[in-house]
Amino acid sequence: MSTVFIDRKDIEIRVDGNSLSFYAKGQKDGSLPLAPLKRLVIIGNVKIESSVLYKLVNNGISVVFLTGKLRYGCTLSGPIHNNGMLRVKQYEKALSYFSLQLSKELIKKKIASQRDFIFEIKNLKPALAMQVENALEILNKALSTIENTSTVSIDSLRGIEGSASSVYFAIYSKIFPDSLNFLKRVKRPPKDPVNAMLSFCYTLLHYELVREIQLIGLDPTIGFYHQFEYGRESLACDLVEIFRVSVDRLVYELFREKHLSRKDFMQDEESGGVYLKKAGRKKFYPLYEQWAQEHRSSWREEVQTLARRILEEKNSLSD
Repeated sequence: MSTVFIDRKDIEIRVDGNSLSFYAKGQKDGSLPLAPLKRLVIIGNVKIESSVLYKLVNNGISVVFLTGKLRYGCTLSGPIHNNGMLRVKQYEKALSYFSLQLSKELIKKKIASQRDFIFEIKNLKPALAMQVENALEILNKALSTIENTSTVSIDSLRGIEGSASSVYFAIYSKIFPDSLNFLKRVKRPPKDPVNAMLSFCYTLLHYELVREIQLIGLDPTIGFYHQFEYGRESLACDLVEIFRVSVDRLVYELFREKHLSRKDFMQDEESGGVYLKKAGRKKFYPLYEQWAQEHRSSWREEVQTLARRILEEKNSLSD
């Protein structure tokens, strides 16, 4: 398994040759060879020796730290890639017409994937046929506007994307059982099990893409559709847009196949947020890894294609 989730309280991680060893109350409680490992996701209160971090970095293993409520903490990765010219070109293109050009492509892909999933829903839920037809008409119109309007700006593109997502989620929310209380997309904090899983899976996807971006030598903080914002990996935010519907499909399947149910979630009394309980997370991690292994080649290919375009396409700051 190339990704391992460490989700257990009061565990200490140490280096043991070419393996990681896990200790509970001073006693060894398991080990993990480094050889197949590419990603380590650490959740909650885990003690980790500095020698472990050094070993992970030297072996090209990315580490993502999440809080006990599955919110992002920080990422650890190795030295920055040597391809400085790629980043110089990236910075140039971020200030050029290339940003708008790429943004239009990203959002067209996103809306097209929303449209395709909505079309499938018509067969899954025949009772929604009329609503689906209306949604498809709106999404097709959004695609046509992006394609045929030369005056579309990044700001107007955000408006088109927001409207399309509203229409999409109005249909998507209706394919889940009423017992899950999923009415619309709510981010912080998630108010129901479906929103909790969407947020968690989007977070994992985001840092999968951060890793691919760093490995090829791009700067994850310099985006094109998502403009620079201090502390945000804007380029990863850009690329996530293409693959959001893949996550939506995964979340739907998790509940449809009854891998997860309402009892796998808890509500935080202070914030009112709904979160996946530890027992539910234990079921989820292998399912996520199986899904991710099927998609990582397409994530990597998208990043590689972008890097080639940044290097090869002629552009100027005045375009």
